[in-house]
Amino acid sequence: MTSAPARRGWGTSGRHVVGGGLIIFAGTLLLVLGCFNLIYGIAAIVRSRVFVNDAHDVFGDLRTWGWVTLIVGVLQLLASLGVLARNQLARWFAVAVVALNALDQMLSLPSYPFWSLMIIAVDVVALYALCVYGSRENLPALPADIPTSKKEESATAPRY
Repeated sequence: MTSAPARRGWGTSGRHVVGGGLIIFAGTLLLVLGCFNLIYGIAAIVRSRVFVNDAHDVFGDLRTWGWVTLIVGVLQLLASLGVLARNQLARWFAVAVVALNALDQMLSLPSYPFWSLMIIAVDVVALYALCVYGSRENLPALPADIPTSKKEESATAPRY
């Protein structure tokens, strides 16, 4: 008889489920990033006092980057819903939105340097979680020696 941990990770179709937890992690991380960017964007639009005084942005001003960040935050929230629904197109859209957010944060470094560096680090983790998971078509086939039912499992289980 095999233990319960040895059976984990096998789906009902008999195929090994790879990276399912990473997709949930990535979707949740996108949701958090989207909320952070909404707050950051609104704070920049109303010129809150949390930003560095007299910061010189590469182009535009604090309000411009606030609107850009607000739009990216909304796109991240939409992408997180698609990723949590396990839509492959939404996953690739999320990869593009997270990369866009990293670029946005890099260009807004003069206004709020520590926060931007932290968000870039979280973006890298989100990109990893989104890119590591393969599509369902790319999952490896079930090896012939792994049992797919309880009856086969008990028949092939080593006896100690």
